[in-house]
Amino acid sequence: MAKEIKNILVTGAVGQIGSELTLALREKYGNDNVVATGRKTEPSPVLRDSGPFYFINVCSRESVEEIVKKHDIDTIVHMAAILSGDGEKNPALAWDVNMNGMMNILDIARDHKMAQVLIPSSIAVFGPGTPLENTPNDTVLKPTTMYGVSKVCGELLCDYYVNKYGLDIRGLRYPGIISAETLPGGGTTDYAVAIYYEAIKNKKYNCFVKADTRLPMMYMPDCIKATMDLMEAPFDNLKHHSDFNVGSMSFDVTTLANEIKKHIPEFEVSYDPDFRQAIADSWPSSVDDSAAREEWGWAPSWDIEGMTKDMLEKLGKRHKEGKL
Repeated sequence: MAKEIKNILVTGAVGQIGSELTLALREKYGNDNVVATGRKTEPSPVLRDSGPFYFINVCSRESVEEIVKKHDIDTIVHMAAILSGDGEKNPALAWDVNMNGMMNILDIARDHKMAQVLIPSSIAVFGPGTPLENTPNDTVLKPTTMYGVSKVCGELLCDYYVNKYGLDIRGLRYPGIISAETLPGGGTTDYAVAIYYEAIKNKKYNCFVKADTRLPMMYMPDCIKATMDLMEAPFDNLKHHSDFNVGSMSFDVTTLANEIKKHIPEFEVSYDPDFRQAIADSWPSSVDDSAAREEWGWAPSWDIEGMTKDMLEKLGKRHKEGKL
């Protein structure tokens, strides 16, 4: 059985997912029991003021361990990472943060006998040779980016620590994540977020991938739900550990643009593919998440129609208030 979760450390808490996940964890476990950390970027006022926050460097074990000891941390949610687009600009940094930083987290978890560690993975683990439609959970993993390489290594390393040290380590392969609250941080699927912001602000968007690019996506409320559902699942139910596919919806850019046009008829999209097109082409169009559904009851709640309506309502309100 899984140990009880009491005090949680969130790394990468200022990032797109981390910022919203931290607040959700604080609501469930208590503000003072969820410690948020970041590297350089200033947290939002609500993140900073709702509970403990520290600047740390995950590549420095001492930096992390100081906070673990100070707050008697028993669970780590390790969100800190260099994503695919930024990782291709600086592969050495991506490897250092994504691998050496993760090794520090795993070793600290082992030495302090943590109740649980959650380290997300990504659809970036897939590449040439992987079936692109309904991609199986267990399949060929030959990524073409340093981010993807580090995530494959990370999945294997996490499973190694489960088997060798008996640690409770879990991870899910995030698809593209779309949020009305936080901008993304250098990933290949960023267009699916930026398109909404530009539709509201400028009624036009110049997309960095082609119109027929189709990828798995997920609305942030489902992303938070999937993460917390996996954290709360009985460990004994899990046959997989660090590599769960999680699906929600898949669509190409044209379909997304047309959905936005239902609400903003004058919206226009142009296309100017850059280096991220090749990355997108190596990723699945949809994923088979039957393992997550069977082992911990995963089920998404949002589709493209509901997400688009909600995104445009929230962003439109903030735009009118001058906050976008």
